[in-house]
Amino acid sequence: MDNMMVQIGYVLRIFFAGICGLMIGIERRNRLKEAGIRTHLIVALGSALMMIVSKYGFFDLQGHSFLRADASRIASQIVSGIGFLGAGMIIWHHRTVSGLTTAAGIWATAGIGMAIGAGLYGVGGACALLILGVQMLSHWEHRWAPEIDRIRVCMPENGAEIGQMFEIFSEQKIKVIGLELSRKKRGELVAEFHLRFPGGLERKLLTEQLEGLKSVVSIKL
Repeated sequence: MDNMMVQIGYVLRIFFAGICGLMIGIERRNRLKEAGIRTHLIVALGSALMMIVSKYGFFDLQGHSFLRADASRIASQIVSGIGFLGAGMIIWHHRTVSGLTTAAGIWATAGIGMAIGAGLYGVGGACALLILGVQMLSHWEHRWAPEIDRIRVCMPENGAEIGQMFEIFSEQKIKVIGLELSRKKRGELVAEFHLRFPGGLERKLLTEQLEGLKSVVSIKL
């Protein structure tokens, strides 16, 4: 009976870790990120389970002279293993790195699962709330704080539309920090603008204005 109660306590730890992972996953899913509910939930559940096994799974072998149990060994492998999962979230494309925040969130979710699996409910729960707060605050900040971003525009080789683009940026109070020009094999000109957007500006409005230019072939923000 006592052993059953202990097992139930372990299951509750895993369940609580899953709730924390679920909350973070919902926020990430709502932001259309690479890792959503299932990924964060499974990472939290698996980390809690492995932490419990690492800390309590070898009690029946204690006292034997032939065995030296290291409670941190399995837990340390969680950190190594989660690194491969996080690396898969990071994408390098056109000199732009994306997925770093999602990868860091996966890593932190594993830490939350480990903390709760070790019995540190308060630490794990508080960390989950802090991560949620930071994620929400960062997106709320984008509504009023200036933000730097890139936009790539493909156009015919003469590049006659660039002057009109600068006029659109000026109308929207967008500051051009830098401009890089390159040419495709087909002769099309690619202009990559480095822009500082004012807080609260809708990207959709800007892309619609740029798409209205006759010679613009494609736009990528």
